[in-house]
Amino acid sequence: MSTPTNSVVIPAFNEEKFLHDTWQHLQRAMATIEEPGEVIIVDNNSTDRTGEIARDLGAHVVFEPVNQIARARNAGARQARGEFLVFLDADTRLPADLLRKALARLAAGDCVGGGGQFSFESMTRPGARPLLKFFNWLMRTFKLAAGCFVYCLRTAYDETGGFDEKVYASEEIWFSRALRRWGKPRGLTFDIILDPPVVTSSRKLDYPGSLVLAIIVAVFFPFALYFRPLCWLWYKRMPRKSEHF
Repeated sequence: MSTPTNSVVIPAFNEEKFLHDTWQHLQRAMATIEEPGEVIIVDNNSTDRTGEIARDLGAHVVFEPVNQIARARNAGARQARGEFLVFLDADTRLPADLLRKALARLAAGDCVGGGGQFSFESMTRPGARPLLKFFNWLMRTFKLAAGCFVYCLRTAYDETGGFDEKVYASEEIWFSRALRRWGKPRGLTFDIILDPPVVTSSRKLDYPGSLVLAIIVAVFFPFALYFRPLCWLWYKRMPRKSEHF
């Protein structure tokens, strides 16, 4: 078996209702890539069937016993063999064109990594459109990758130390800044791909006010993210009637 060029890492905590759909969309996207790839799903000490489903799907499954997003991302990256890394949330659909654009930018040799704009799977829910507009503006303006989709060079990941395990949420903000610092003296850009957007679940819209506050805190008062009680929104799992998007 050939060594993969790209590795997709999916951290998953109690994601049995979303994982199969995420996997199907990812497989369709990866089928359009000529270079060999691999998928690593990190079971972050789930209490549901997440690990079992991941194994049944045929993924390389890694178990991370400490329930923390940064640790789960890093656990998967340690097992990854590709020179290009993609971090994808377990409730997120990755368009094939977005994956191709991200890998092409890394392969071109002038990009350290980046992220993409995103959309909620249900745009009819109250607050979806203004929140989405605000979040994407924030990501574009401050050059920050949204946690649902991050891509980077493996060498940059290794030399920056990966995701900061001292924070309990918004680890992608620290990581985005670290990648930009690493890439700048090397003449490498940090790119937010504008189109197509990655599609993520709208479950966080169950708490629109808390979500806006959480993002503002993450960007402007990041020291708060060192305290897990202040990061409850990232670890909340609400029951859903459907097992799919």
